[in-house]
Amino acid sequence: MRRPSTRERGFVENLVRRAGREDSQGRAAMAALRRGVGKPPGTVAEVHQYVAPWLPSVDDPFSPWEQSNQDAYYLVATLFALHQRDHWREGQDSRRRNLGWSFRRLTTADDSGSIEKRFTALLNSHRDDLPAHLRGAVSLLDAHEIPINWAQLLPDIQRWDWEDRNVQRTWAQAFWGGGGGDDPAEDVTGVEDDAPVASAIEQ
Repeated sequence: MRRPSTRERGFVENLVRRAGREDSQGRAAMAALRRGVGKPPGTVAEVHQYVAPWLPSVDDPFSPWEQSNQDAYYLVATLFALHQRDHWREGQDSRRRNLGWSFRRLTTADDSGSIEKRFTALLNSHRDDLPAHLRGAVSLLDAHEIPINWAQLLPDIQRWDWEDRNVQRTWAQAFWGGGGGDDPAEDVTGVEDDAPVASAIEQ
């Protein structure tokens, strides 16, 4: 399972900083991002200023992989506006956390069995249906004040439809696996820094 790159970590850290601003600019940023919730990525003009600086420069040669996965940045940004509790912001070690781990924490708040059913439906979702499933998942986690590792969610979305189903398997291991709080399935070495952090100045 790939860890977040420098670009991906920087993108989420920027969102967290904006959310933490207790002024009109911070509130305006989150309001703009919420307007993009449920809309096709990149179709709400107000969202671009918070996402575009973190995508590869127009002067850089785009690889097909980069072009096809930019939508993940828009999706994460808009979902973040719904639930701004982040593992790093909460002072937790997020290096070994994924959305499966967050859902596992949900079972302590609701043991009716509905959490497992919703998580299974999420794992089974097609790439086209993933945004809707994630929107429901994020709303549920927000209701129970359970943080999300947003930086890890970004590369996970980008690899959702890979043939090896590694993301789904790793989430499942975090949810159903044993061993207490940490997820041994995510204990991998190395961090991909496949792109420099884009410059993004908060307006």
